[in-house]
Amino acid sequence: MTTKQILVVDNEQYIQEVAKICLETVAGWKVETASSGEEGIIKAGTYQPDTILLDVMMPDMDGIATFEKLQANPLTKAIPVILLTAKIQASDRRRYNQMGIISAIAKPFNPLELATEVAIALGWSLE
Repeated sequence: MTTKQILVVDNEQYIQEVAKICLETVAGWKVETASSGEEGIIKAGTYQPDTILLDVMMPDMDGIATFEKLQANPLTKAIPVILLTAKIQASDRRRYNQMGIISAIAKPFNPLELATEVAIALGWSLE
């Protein structure tokens, strides 16, 4: 079985580190991080991750604008995106799903449950 590769895009270093440690430890996935939407777009094209965890609220280019740029690029269009957001309501979830976003995980997330939430959203096994 091939190791899943995850790209975490969040401007908060702490969130990047917690997500990286949890996903690598709990699920055994390989995690790359990016601190901005622009860096995330570049790394997504280079690394071709199996999924992207993308913060909604970032300076310069927010998560939605980043997602739209990922969708416009043939190299990154097919990569599933899960949003990390402090603002999550039913209407937001519907809008995100209509845009093609796989799921949204509330911040702050439970570090011990992050891998499970990602796996469930993508239909992956944690074995």
